[in-house]
Amino acid sequence: MSTRKSAVPVRVVPCLDVCGGRVVKGVRFAGLVDAGDPVELARRYEAAGADELVLLDVSATLEERATSRACVAAVRAVLGVPLTVGGGVRDLDSAGVLLAAGADKVAVNSAAVERPELVRELAQAFGSQAVVLAVDVVRAADGGYRVAVRSATRALELDALTWIERGAALGAGEVLLTSVDRDGTGAGFDLDLLAAVRARVAVPIVASGGARGPADLVLAARAGASGLLAAGMFHRGEVEIADCKRALASAGEAVRP
Repeated sequence: MSTRKSAVPVRVVPCLDVCGGRVVKGVRFAGLVDAGDPVELARRYEAAGADELVLLDVSATLEERATSRACVAAVRAVLGVPLTVGGGVRDLDSAGVLLAAGADKVAVNSAAVERPELVRELAQAFGSQAVVLAVDVVRAADGGYRVAVRSATRALELDALTWIERGAALGAGEVLLTSVDRDGTGAGFDLDLLAAVRARVAVPIVASGGARGPADLVLAARAGASGLLAAGMFHRGEVEIADCKRALASAGEAVRP
């Protein structure tokens, strides 16, 4: 039985991790390989039935710069579905640039950990619906969950569940929850992590990290995810979005046509 708190259809969300103007994909945020042109992939995924798209500039924070406005604008030009953009969002100005370029939502990660009040400021300026708390999570030796920042190159002692609960209270309208340990492995989503976060917050959760096929998306939806993010399996053409929606519908989950 699904534990999601809403009858709103679950969303299938392809992700474009961008570096140097190209889409890349790796395993646990490392070993990145070229996966294509962001504009062409955005066009393809919308035509295939994607409900939303996430674009993350994976090197922006490490390079201490903002996400490319030109890249966001180019993707928006071919995209009609909602677009979340993250990478290098550090203040109201950098978020505003991305929203003006065509993002519907901005994802904030490392900068929010460094200064949590940023989440409240973004929500007050742009509305909670436009603010996504992106959290990269690693499993600690004691079995708990810790927050990782700077493209998962630095793990903190910060408890992930506590941080997510605080971020939602500060005004984040959605959580983009990535299991670093599962990312790119095809081992399936971390369902325990997902269920633990679902028990803490009422805002929508987009599950990320580990999807190999439609069955993984079904399990994540049952564990409480409102959005189901995948990258590699779509980039490599192993799975079609329509296959995922059929599997979700067959499992009793509401999906958009």
